[in-house]
Amino acid sequence: MDDQGCPRCKTTKYRNPSLKLMVNVCGHTLCESCVELLFLKGSGSCPECNVALRRSNFRVQLFEDSNVDKEVQIRKRILKDFNKKEDDFASLAEYNDYLEMIEELVFNLCNNIDIINTNKRIEQYKKENRDTILKNKTKLSKEELELEQLIEIEKEQTDQRKKELAMIEAENRKQKAKNKEDLIDSLMESYEDASAIVDKFAQRAEQQVIPLPKPLAPPAPKQTHFSTGIKFQSQHGFLPVPKIEEGPSYVYETQIYPKEGPAQPALADIDSNGYIKHIRCETLAERAGGFKTNISCLRAIQDALVGLYHGC
Repeated sequence: MDDQGCPRCKTTKYRNPSLKLMVNVCGHTLCESCVELLFLKGSGSCPECNVALRRSNFRVQLFEDSNVDKEVQIRKRILKDFNKKEDDFASLAEYNDYLEMIEELVFNLCNNIDIINTNKRIEQYKKENRDTILKNKTKLSKEELELEQLIEIEKEQTDQRKKELAMIEAENRKQKAKNKEDLIDSLMESYEDASAIVDKFAQRAEQQVIPLPKPLAPPAPKQTHFSTGIKFQSQHGFLPVPKIEEGPSYVYETQIYPKEGPAQPALADIDSNGYIKHIRCETLAERAGGFKTNISCLRAIQDALVGLYHGC
């Protein structure tokens, strides 16, 4: 991230941590100072690609890669007009073709491939589907309406609770200050033991503290089906994944292999019975790497006699 910088003035975030990089529709970055200097009249050309740009279209770069910012803005602009839903198509195959066309348009604009014809296709689509575009822009889907209602309810409850907590904290601070003044007056005017007076006021202060209210019981939960098929329940988040009834636990049983020949030697017998008598011993470097002659010899014997361990 520190390597990011303005290609015109060569200032980097390492030298100037407060550097603010801006990006436009072409995807090339400029620092805020260079934007103000080059686009003083409101418009100008990009120093990298000479594309005509407007100063009002510059925005703060959000991602480390400016191409990602470019794709995000292009995708937003495309989806503003290509706003058909699956219900607008007769079959799933047509809807998938429609989504594939959107991705093709986004890819072409992001990578500067056949820009003129791509823009013509977009304009042609907007002319042919003008009524559908306007209809979908003014119509919120049922899922979006329910989601907005959930967010609004949670926001109202959060604001109400914040107000209640602020009032209670203010009242507690006021009562605490009053108790402090009464304690000082009592210590100055009374002839009783000071520790007894302090304990008495401490107990009274604990009794006068207003407890924080408990969260209100949530309303009857309302389940919402989103397009992904996930059920959403207000106040409780996503519903838990349903548990599948499990059968009996698996019990491991040692497998018994029928043999048609002598048993293979144990690892301890490899050294004592002379199996490695004519085999080179491992070096210190090989032993450090986990290689041992007796283990390799045992594996060679197992491979040689593997055909004797299974019945036909």
